[in-house]
Amino acid sequence: MLRDRRHSKQETSNEGHRRSVAFRRRENEGRMDRLITARAIRTADGIVGDSILVKRGVVAAVGARSDLASPALPEHRYEDAVIVPGLRDAHLHPVAYTALLTGVSLKSAASFPDLAARLAAAAAGSSPGEPIVAMRLDDETLAERRLPQASDLDAWIGDRPALVHRYCGHIAVASSAALALAGVTSSTADPPGGLIDRGEDGAPTGVLRETAIDLVSAAIRGRVRVDPARVSAAMRGLAGLGITSIGAMVRCGEGAWASLGNEALIVAEAGADIPIRIGAYVTADDLGQLGEAVAALEEAGPNTTWRGVKRFGDGSLGGHTAAMNEPFADRQDARGLLRLSDLDAEMARAALAAGRQVAIHAIGDRACSAVVDLFETLVSAGVAGNHLRLEHASVMTRPDVARLAATGAIASVQPPFLTSETSWLEKRLGADRLPLTYAFRSLEEAGVTIAGGSDCPVESPDPWAGMAAARDRAGIVPAESLSAERALALYTTGGATALGEAEPLAAGSPADFVVVDRDPVLASPAELRATVVIDTYVGGEAVEVDTSRSVWVG
Repeated sequence: MLRDRRHSKQETSNEGHRRSVAFRRRENEGRMDRLITARAIRTADGIVGDSILVKRGVVAAVGARSDLASPALPEHRYEDAVIVPGLRDAHLHPVAYTALLTGVSLKSAASFPDLAARLAAAAAGSSPGEPIVAMRLDDETLAERRLPQASDLDAWIGDRPALVHRYCGHIAVASSAALALAGVTSSTADPPGGLIDRGEDGAPTGVLRETAIDLVSAAIRGRVRVDPARVSAAMRGLAGLGITSIGAMVRCGEGAWASLGNEALIVAEAGADIPIRIGAYVTADDLGQLGEAVAALEEAGPNTTWRGVKRFGDGSLGGHTAAMNEPFADRQDARGLLRLSDLDAEMARAALAAGRQVAIHAIGDRACSAVVDLFETLVSAGVAGNHLRLEHASVMTRPDVARLAATGAIASVQPPFLTSETSWLEKRLGADRLPLTYAFRSLEEAGVTIAGGSDCPVESPDPWAGMAAARDRAGIVPAESLSAERALALYTTGGATALGEAEPLAAGSPADFVVVDRDPVLASPAELRATVVIDTYVGGEAVEVDTSRSVWVG
C-alpha cells in the first residue's frame, strides 16, 4: 500500500530525487580520505585506539596512529581530546523542539502572574487574532500548584485563541476563544482516549487531556506553522551537542503539538539541509495520511529516512493520565487512560509489512503490560523483536520486564525525566512502585536493549546530561543506576540499534563520531554534565555549528 502510494506521486518523487542527487554531489565533493587522531578513542567497550581512518565518509579502520598513518594521508589531530561514537537521541520531537526555540516557553514560570506576563508579551508581539501556542507549562512548580483554566487565560490575553501545553505534551489548556473556534461546548462528548475537564455546571474549564487536545489543535492548525529552515538550524544545533542521529517523532494528524502543522511534511521539506541523520517515526490518523508522509520523507534527502510508526498506549505520570494497575498515590480516583485501539494495530501491520518498526508510547505499568502483550502476539506471528520499541517503559512490573526481554523488543528510555520529577515522583506513585520506575539496570540485566533519549522538548536534548542522569538518577533509587560504560552505550550502541543503524565506529559504518574535551567514562556525573563538544563528524565531515544560537530554552 505505502509503496504504491509513494510511486504514484511522480512530481514529488522527481523533485525529491533532484534534491537528493544535489546533496550527494555536494557531500562527495567535500569528502576526502583522512586520519583523525586524538588522545584516545573511547567506546562503551573500552579504549580502542587513538585514530580513525576515514575513507569516503565511512570508517575504514580504528586503531593506533602508528599502524594507520601514512605520508600521503591528510591528518587532523586533536592533541588532548577524546573521540567517542556519534551520540543518538532515540526519541526527540524536532518540530516541537524548533517551536520551543522560536516560541513561548513557560517551564521556568513561577506563578500565575509570571504566566500572565509571558503570555501577554507573546500576544503583544504577534498579529491581532493570531493564536498563541505556548509550551512547557509545569503546574508542579507554580506557586498556585494548579493548572490555569480558560478563565485565567481570558483574563491575561483577552479574546485571543490560545493553547498552552503542559510540558509533558499530554495536557493542554485552551482559552475560551480557542474552545469556541473548535466548537467545544458543554454538549461536546469526551473523545475516545481523552477527557475534557468540566466545572460543576458541565461547562469545559479549558483543561484538555490526551486526545481531547486534538479538538482544539485541529482548529488552530494552519494558523501556526514552523518554518522548515528553522528546523534545519535546530538540528544543526543538536550536532553541537554531539548528536549525530535522532529518532524523530513526527505527527501528521491530530494530537499534542499538532497545532504546529504537519510535522512529517515540515521535516521532509527541511530534508536535504538537515546535517544529522533523521529516522522518522510517524503518527498518522489513517493509512492514506501515513502514505503521504512516507512518500515525502523518503524523498527528502540521504540523511532522512522513514523508520516506522509511533502510537500511544497511555498518557503521562505528571498529568495523571498514564495507565496504572492501581490508582495514583496522590489521586485515588485516577488510574489513567489506556489508549490502544484497532487503528494502532492497523498502523503497526502497515509498518511491519514494509520492514519498518513500531514504537509505542507506554508509561504506566498497565499500559506497559498491554504493549508487551501486543509484542508477544507479534513475535509469535514471526515479527523480529528489534522491529518493536517500547517508548519510555517508565513504570513496569518484574514479570513484564522479563516478558519484554523475551520478545527481543527495544526499550527507549529517557533518563532526564528523573531530574524533572524528583519533587513529585514518589508522591505520585508511592513507595511500592518507585523501585521499578525508570528501571534501567533491571531492564539491561534482564537482557533488554535500552536506548537513551530526551523526549525533547519535554526535556533538554543534552545527551551528556542524559548520561549523567542514567548514572546518578538524581538520587532516586540508586540501585537502578547504570555504570559509566553502560550510560555511554545507552546513547551510542543502544541508540544505533534502536534506530536500525550499523554498529558505531565499526569498519564500514558511517564515520559519525564526536570529539570532546574529556573521557565520559572517567568523568564523574557532574563533570559529564560540563562536557565540551569540540567537533561533531557526520559522514566523515565536521558539521558547522552556529554557537551563537541557543540549543535549549528551559
